[in-house]
Amino acid sequence: MKAVREISAEAVTAAVRDLCIEANCAVGKDIKSSLARACDAETEELPRSVLRDLCENARLAEANSEPICQDTGMTVVFVETGQDAHVTGSLQDAINEGVRRGYEDGYLRKSVVRDPIRRENTLDNTPAIIHCDIVPGGLLKITVVPKGFGSENMSRLAMLTPSRGLEGVKEFVVETVRVAGPNPCPPVVVGVGAGGTMEKACLMAKHALLRRVGTKNSDPFWNKIEEELLTEINELGIGPAGFGGVTTALAVFIETFATHIAGLPVAVNISCHATRHATVIL
Repeated sequence: MKAVREISAEAVTAAVRDLCIEANCAVGKDIKSSLARACDAETEELPRSVLRDLCENARLAEANSEPICQDTGMTVVFVETGQDAHVTGSLQDAINEGVRRGYEDGYLRKSVVRDPIRRENTLDNTPAIIHCDIVPGGLLKITVVPKGFGSENMSRLAMLTPSRGLEGVKEFVVETVRVAGPNPCPPVVVGVGAGGTMEKACLMAKHALLRRVGTKNSDPFWNKIEEELLTEINELGIGPAGFGGVTTALAVFIETFATHIAGLPVAVNISCHATRHATVIL
């Protein structure tokens, strides 16, 4: 019988605190590289200058430990909990305390309101949106995703009928990006969830944004669809910051799941050029 591995709630809090600051201040290497490649690919000076500014902004943010963007997001946390691991205390409370400390210590904007209508600010960016999965092993993997609402507001869900098929899925994804226009601060990363139920599709779309730009879908069929969608989206001509150009999206990532014979749920979660997230394994 395997021994249960104990992880203190304080360790979780400290990790989440650091991840909140890291994710908000340091753009991933994959994003930096893709922005640089996009800059080289642009033929017009205006979109190229926007991309140069984005690269410089990312450099300065990391060098000075300052936020990449004034919208430091609502904190989404993905947790993979090993079935042989045990957090000594409340995992939810530990995560929220980490968010509270991270946003205070990192001088990050507190953007969360307690109620969607009465709009009273919670003053510490809690509560976080927490998604937990139970996985084999004794480790705890925590990924913090600060999701700004310039991009989040552009996300959409469609409950398509199966007769719409693949073309219906592709049309919905491209149309979502077209309607979003410059609002999500392009070039964007597009997360797509197809299958499951309404809530499963939305969760997959957000989780898809965690993939590194440049990686391929493990399913060759869906990898081809991702490439086709990226081409179609970039042909929209929205371009960096909406000023036109050849790079509207840096990547399209698709996650899929089994679904009902009568359904074809599709969700699109758009992320801005920074696509902020940071991960630690305890």
